[in-house]
Amino acid sequence: MNPSTDQPPRFKPRPWTPLETPQDVELWIDEHNAAMVDAFKPQETGVGICFTLAEGGNLHMQTTEDAVILDVDQDAAWIAPLIMAATGAEQPRGQIWVLPDDRLVQLILGLSTLVQSTTLVSGHNFGTHGRRAW
Repeated sequence: MNPSTDQPPRFKPRPWTPLETPQDVELWIDEHNAAMVDAFKPQETGVGICFTLAEGGNLHMQTTEDAVILDVDQDAAWIAPLIMAATGAEQPRGQIWVLPDDRLVQLILGLSTLVQSTTLVSGHNFGTHGRRAW
């Protein structure tokens, strides 16, 4: 089932307010998880969030039980040094990053001042690491 091009997008971008402390990030994560449960059906795949960066590009993120999956588009490749600094990860060969789940708070804190807006996504290709909704 493909939506027609006449239909408005399912999810609209939400302006981002920078988060300043790990507690702010944890509260945002809890609120985001609740929104995800409400927004997606269990059979949906490719669910996550798209961070639109103020300086250009998009970063799609999905969390699993033990990993954070990032899809960094070409226009956002400039963010790679920050991801590495914030999480201690090495840059992958492609645009899909797989980070340990315990790096999520550091990642969001590192990105926080660079994000313009966020949009929930469904049907995004997170590669072989992606998962279904709950």
